[in-house]
Amino acid sequence: MDLGVSGLVSGFDWRSMVNQLSDVERAPQRRLRTEQGTLQQKNTAYGAIQTQLSTLMSKAQDLSKPELFDSRLAVPSDTTIATATSATNSAVGSYTFAVTQLATSSVQRGADDAGNRLSVTDDVSGVTLNSAGFSIPVTAGVFTVNGKRIDVATTDTLQQVFDKISSATGGVVSASYSSSEDKIHLNASGGVPVVLGSSNDTSNFLAVARLNNNNSDTVTSGARLGAVRSSATLDSANFRIAVSDGGSGAGKFRVNGVDIAFNASSDSVNDVLARINNSSAGVTASYDSLNDRFTLTNKSTGDLGVALENVTGNFLTATGLASGTLVHGQNLQYRLNDGADVLTSQSNTIDESSSGVVGLSLSVLKAGTVTVQVGADTAKIKQAIVDFVAEFNKSHGLIDNYTASSTDKTGKVTAAILAGDRDAFDLSGALRSLGNGKVTGLSGTISLLSDLGYASNSTDNSLALSDSTALDTALSGNLAAVKDFFTQSTTGFASRAYDFLKKTADLDGTLDAKQKVLGKQVTDIDDQVADQERFVQTNRSAMIDRFVAMETAQAHINQQLQLLNQKFGS
Repeated sequence: MDLGVSGLVSGFDWRSMVNQLSDVERAPQRRLRTEQGTLQQKNTAYGAIQTQLSTLMSKAQDLSKPELFDSRLAVPSDTTIATATSATNSAVGSYTFAVTQLATSSVQRGADDAGNRLSVTDDVSGVTLNSAGFSIPVTAGVFTVNGKRIDVATTDTLQQVFDKISSATGGVVSASYSSSEDKIHLNASGGVPVVLGSSNDTSNFLAVARLNNNNSDTVTSGARLGAVRSSATLDSANFRIAVSDGGSGAGKFRVNGVDIAFNASSDSVNDVLARINNSSAGVTASYDSLNDRFTLTNKSTGDLGVALENVTGNFLTATGLASGTLVHGQNLQYRLNDGADVLTSQSNTIDESSSGVVGLSLSVLKAGTVTVQVGADTAKIKQAIVDFVAEFNKSHGLIDNYTASSTDKTGKVTAAILAGDRDAFDLSGALRSLGNGKVTGLSGTISLLSDLGYASNSTDNSLALSDSTALDTALSGNLAAVKDFFTQSTTGFASRAYDFLKKTADLDGTLDAKQKVLGKQVTDIDDQVADQERFVQTNRSAMIDRFVAMETAQAHINQQLQLLNQKFGS
């Protein structure tokens, strides 16, 4: 028989009574948990206040920096000519720049005719389209001459194409190649004009041969036809001077002291140009197929040279760059404030190294005259003040929300979580004193925020700009006094505010310490509740043991009574 079942023998539900007595003994725990909840809410409130005051501290730090009040704003009269920036402590004033010449980049222009001619003689009967040295490959298909369609294959020789033109036009149009000019000539007989192309041509022969209508009976290629094939490998790209990498595949040349490697049998022309462009050589390499020449353009403007050297192989020689000419770049030229001297800059940026105007920098867009006004950046300074005041008001409002008490229409008073909290009350008072405090030891006329047009609201202690004219006037006409008011190292408004807020809201500050104390109290309550619960459980076990003993005794008595009844009852 399980005598631990409540009232099994006695009929008395003693377990319910034990539960009730245990619940009564837990009353102190419930009071502690209520207290703990309040402490946690206070801790959360102080955490929110610390976060807000940290933001205010950041704004105070911004205002405490002297360089804020030394910031400058440069305003050009014509932003199509130049844009301008100015550094802290730039000299205030007006500066006129008369730009007569922009800076340009130097160009190392390779020799013409880097590519080989289509043929060394006028006879092109052995020059097939697919192997000819055109700048781009000829595609098979149809093109039109004087309304007649000529069908070409890439395996045709150039002479076969000429013959097809003559045959298709009934001999009216003849075609020939001049090796001395490296051009194709079309001639029509009988004064008939040569008419080229149609909308449904499928071959690009006419474009590749640079043949275009000119409303006459003679059409000649618009430029030399033999060119370098930039997509082909170096050893098959139709260079007039064959490219050599020294025979080992480890060719090398230098541009402005930077090594560029190449392999004549595996690298294309485009590969090498890209390698130059992606290097630190400071130039842009390109190939002009129309003029059949390579160029290196300095990425920096100004009259600067380009240093070239073949190391292994002859890439610079084959491309004509080694024997080319340097087209000198120009330096930017200008006069400052109608001065007689012509000043220069290698780039299209004028800075103090060129002009002598400390901290002022112009990015010139075109020639012309522009006047730059350099003054204090009062808009930036004003915004810093406005931002501080906004965060100051948020801080006061947050503390007020946590410390206020309200009364409803029935007269019931509801207190906020920090109502009556001395530390919160003192913090609110310290902020109020900070906002209304007078800065001493200054030589200027500004010693209170009210001197800048700010007034304190006695109801909620917030600050408001009641006189914007006072602030604007102080910033434009008395900036030195404003700077001194905020930044004076020991008593300046922002310096003092930052020091107070750092001690209050920073790591290991008073609010951090306050939260640690509250957190310790919360964990201490957990320990107290655990101790009390152990006491409750001990008492509960003891009571259960006694009642089980009672049930056991009652069972024994019942058994004895039953035996007596059996023996004497009959």
